[in-house]
Amino acid sequence: MRKTDNESDNDLLTVHEVAKTLRVDDTTVRRWITQGALEAVTLPHKGARQAYRIKRAALNKVLFPDENGNSLL
Repeated sequence: MRKTDNESDNDLLTVHEVAKTLRVDDTTVRRWITQGALEAVTLPHKGARQAYRIKRAALNKVLFPDENGNSLL
């Protein structure tokens, strides 16, 4: 997933969008967030589930490890 002209590192993605990109279940993404492995913004909510948004920059850290091969997950 490479950035296009209309994408920014500050774009906010839903849990479902991140899960789809990483080919994992939404629950897995939520677990990574609560364990601190994936940085996310917590939104106010009135439902049974906590709402999160993940910055594209945080997703890119997972997708594209640094030069030492280190990623967040």
